This record gives sequence, C-alpha cells and structure tokens, in this order.
Amino acid sequence: MDSIAAHVRARLDTRWRWVDGLAQRYVNRFGSQVRPRRRDVLNFLRTDEGLRDAERKYKGKLRIAHWIAEPARMLPADAARDWAIPKIETVGELAAWLCIGESELEWFADRKRLNSRAGNGDGPISHYHYRVLAKQGGNIRLIEVPKKRLKALQKIILRELLDKIPSHPASHGFLKGHSILTFAAPHVGRRVVLRMDLRDFFPSISGARVKAFFRTAGYPDAVADLLGGICSNAAPRRMWKTLGKGLDPLAMAKARALYAFRHLPQGAPTSPALANLCAYRVDCRLNGLAKAAGATYTRYADDLAFSGGGEFARGVERFALRAAAILMEEGFAVHHRKTRVMRQGVRQHLAGLVTNQLVNVLRTDFDKLKAILTNCVRHGAESQNRERHPAFRQHLDGRVGFVEMVNPDKGARLRRVFELIRW
Repeated sequence: MDSIAAHVRARLDTRWRWVDGLAQRYVNRFGSQVRPRRRDVLNFLRTDEGLRDAERKYKGKLRIAHWIAEPARMLPADAARDWAIPKIETVGELAAWLCIGESELEWFADRKRLNSRAGNGDGPISHYHYRVLAKQGGNIRLIEVPKKRLKALQKIILRELLDKIPSHPASHGFLKGHSILTFAAPHVGRRVVLRMDLRDFFPSISGARVKAFFRTAGYPDAVADLLGGICSNAAPRRMWKTLGKGLDPLAMAKARALYAFRHLPQGAPTSPALANLCAYRVDCRLNGLAKAAGATYTRYADDLAFSGGGEFARGVERFALRAAAILMEEGFAVHHRKTRVMRQGVRQHLAGLVTNQLVNVLRTDFDKLKAILTNCVRHGAESQNRERHPAFRQHLDGRVGFVEMVNPDKGARLRRVFELIRW
C-alpha cells in the first residue's frame, strides 16, 4: 500500500492526505486479484467517496494528465507461474496461434452473443448442434456439440494449453491414467463411504468463471475473454421450440433458464478439462475438509466420494452438510436425493463399482452381460441387439474390456464366451 501511495504522490508532485486512504481502499478491493479489470478499477474510482470528496474540495486542481497504460503481458497467479502454457499477450498473437484471422476469432468467440440471440440454434449463424436428453426424474440435459471449425479451435486449446495444466490430485475424470477404477480404489474396505452427486455440473460452470480461469493463468483481459468465449456457449432460446416438443413444460422452463447464460457446453472437447480446472478450488476445500475429518476424498466429474474409519463414521451426516455448504458457496448444487451414506453392513458402490473388500463390478451387471453373451452364442448376435446398436460387436467388446480392467478373472471368463460368438 505504501508503494502505491508513494507512486501516486510522486505523480501528483505533492502530498495529498487523501491519497493514503485511497491507496488502502484500492488494495483492500483489488489486492487479492492477479490483474484487476480496467472497467472494475474505473468503477471503483467513480464510486469511491474519499476521491469524490477530494474532487469537490480541490475542484479545478485534480485532473487526469494522461493514462499510464501498462503494455499487455502475461501475469500469472503464483500457482500458475510454473505452467508450461503458450505465451499469448495480444489478440493478434492469439489469432496467429489458432491460425485464423482476428475477425474470425471474434466471430467464433461470439462475445456479442449473436449466436444465442439470432437463428433457431442450427442455422449458419450457430456454432453448435443441439440435442435434448430427458433424464430420470424429469430433468433435461442439453448436449451441445461444436461444429467442425469451432471444434478444431477447441482441440488446439485443449492440446496445447489445457492439457499442460495439472488438475487437483483428487480429480479422476477425463484424465490420462485415471478412470472410475482409480476414483473408487481409495475407498475400498472403509468403515463408511459417503457418495454425493452434483446437479448440472457443466452448465453450473459459467462463462465468467472460465474467463477468470484464463486470467488466473496469466492471459491479458482481451485474450482471456476470447479464449473463454471460444470455450463457452449460451444456447439460443428459439432452439427449444423445436427440440423441446413433448417435454415437461416446467422442466423446459428450468432448462431454458439454465442454458441461456454462457456456460461450459457438454459436448465440447475443452469442457471436461476446464470443468476440472475450474473446480480446483472446491477440490482443495473439500480435500481439506476431508483430511480434517480423517477421511479420503476423490471426484469423478460430478460424482464425489468420501470415506473413512470410525471417527468419520460418527460424524458423517454433519460432514455431508458441511460439504454441501462448501459446494453451494463455490457455485455448485448437490443432488440431495442421490446422496448416500454406505456403511460396511451394506453394499458400498461408486460409479457402478463395488468397493466393500475390493473394487469389483456389480454382480447384476456381470450376470446380465454373461447372459447376453451366452444367448449370442446360442441364438445369434442379432437376437440380442435389442437397442439396435449400429456396431454391436464393438459395443459388447467394450463392455467385456471394461470388466477385464476391473476384475481380470471375471473378464477372462466373459472373453472366452465372447470369442465363441459367430458374427
């Protein structure tokens, strides 16, 4: 604060008493930020009562001689200083990095939201294809798949930037070397397992949060805004008139409100990585809470798991409330009907895997798959393709491969039956 006040006094060439107070208020407001936005600083100066009093007192003596504009440069937060990410400091550099023109860059970032305000969601002005899925319980999920050119830009950002940034160790979704197996393994043989589920995980992460992440990485405002625009989307309202036919009106109204603002689109290649990175702070807080309670914490996308011994078991219900409060503070909502407290006397399962004594597939899932394979051998594969999978062989091969990954012995038994099928 003293250095800021001294700098201001030096520029004013005199000692104004109100400068120290202004500098202190500025530090209180922006001291925790890596790079305050220019518009936020201007708004702070416009509304600061001390500065307004000084302006009235020294009317005619205070004026802006000239703006001291710092050149755009990378300014990462302390935690981001070691990230091996591309150095991009201007809009021109960003356009060159993505191999497109600056006008195209603005078009794909859609900062003026032309995409969401015009068209029906699938015309030439739209950058996405949309598909509506009705979930159990009546809720609606919107799948937003970027079109070819936008997807190509997002893949560059994913490969050259996002993949180079480490996620929290508790995160296991969408990461190389991680799976639901590594997500569930730390909770094997525990006295109690707490499972929680997040509502609307991807759309809960706003476009503003995505842009803030890129600023934390060190990118200047103009670059961060464009990167955030390319990686987020606001669904056109008119799109729902076509895709929402026959769906529950109340659920439709909630979905329209949820997807109307910029968010991470489920279907974009950048969204899984950004979801993990934007959830870093909540992972830190939940991991700290778990350690304080003698528990272990892992997360796979929107599935959260906590487990521990006797101490954790005695206070698990209170712990769940504290975890839900942290999630709410961080902008996420818990699907309370899916919260489960599973003690040793019942089947403990996470993401479809049993964790009581060892990680294993559910017996019902194993028996069902074994029956399908056996009937394929006896009656032909087509007789069992009731869901009309276009590549049924590959579908069954993948399911057998999953069991092999979780339980090699059971997987080998299924593989022997699979090899007997005549295709």
